[in-house]
Amino acid sequence: MASGPSPSTAFQDSIDQKDKGNAERNQGFAIAPRQLCDYGFGPLLPGPVRFCQIYPMLPTFQAAYQYAIDNSDRLLTALQQHLLLVAVPLAIGLVVGLPLGLWSARSRLISTVMLNSFNALRVIPSLAVLFLAVPVLGLSFWSAVLALTLLVMPPILISTDVAFRNISPAIREAATGMGMPPVDILKTVEIPLALPVIIAGIKTATVEVIASATLAAFVGAGGLGAFIVLGFAAYDPAILLVGAVPVALLALLAEVGLSAVQRAAQAPGVRSAQG
Repeated sequence: MASGPSPSTAFQDSIDQKDKGNAERNQGFAIAPRQLCDYGFGPLLPGPVRFCQIYPMLPTFQAAYQYAIDNSDRLLTALQQHLLLVAVPLAIGLVVGLPLGLWSARSRLISTVMLNSFNALRVIPSLAVLFLAVPVLGLSFWSAVLALTLLVMPPILISTDVAFRNISPAIREAATGMGMPPVDILKTVEIPLALPVIIAGIKTATVEVIASATLAAFVGAGGLGAFIVLGFAAYDPAILLVGAVPVALLALLAEVGLSAVQRAAQAPGVRSAQG
C-alpha cells in the first residue's frame, strides 16, 4: 500500500500552485516571490535576512504547525513527560549536589576527590549511560532519570564548591568576631554571597537537561524527543520541528528566567557596578 505525501511535501505543492497563480494573474508584469529567487534577484530583496533564505523553509514550518495542531493531544502529553524528565533529575541534583558542594568547599581533600570523580562522569556521553542503565532498569522512565541525573550533578556541585570557596576568609572572621554562630554565618553571610554563582550552575544544568532529555525517547520514556526520533525515521523535517522547536524554546526560557534570578540574587553593589 503506497503511503501518501508527507505534510511538508503537501504544503510545498500548495505554495508552488499559489505562486504560479499569482504570476498568471499579474500577466508577466510582476513575478511570484519564488520566481524572484529562482531568477537570481534574491539579493535585491530588502531585509536583514534575505527573503530567499527563509522562503524555502516556510512550507516546512507551516507543515510543522499543522501537524502540531492535528496532534495537539500527543504534543501536550509529550511536553508533560519532557518537563517531568527535567524536573526529577534536577530535583535530585539539587538535593544531593548542594550539600556535597558545600562539604567539598570545606575540605580540599574531599574537593579534589569529588570534583575529579564528577568531572570524569562528564566525559561519558549521556546516551552511553542511558544504554548502560537499560539492562538494570529496563526501557523505562528511571533509566532516563539516572542518565540525566549524572548529567546535572557536575555543574551544580562545581558551582557550589567554587561559590563557597571564593568567599573571603576575612568576611567569615568578621562575622565570627561579632559573635555569630556558624549556622548563622552560613545562613546570613555565606549563602547570600554564594547564591549568584550557585544559580549560574543550576542554570547550566537546567539548559543541559532540557536538551538532553530528548534522548529519553530512545528508551521509551517519551518526551519531545519522540517527535524528533519520528521525524528522523520518517525523513520528515516538519515532524522533527514539532519536537525540536519546543525544546529550544524551553531552553531559551530557562536561560532567560534563571539569568534574571541570578541578577536579582546579586548584592546591590555588584548589580550597580554591572550596569
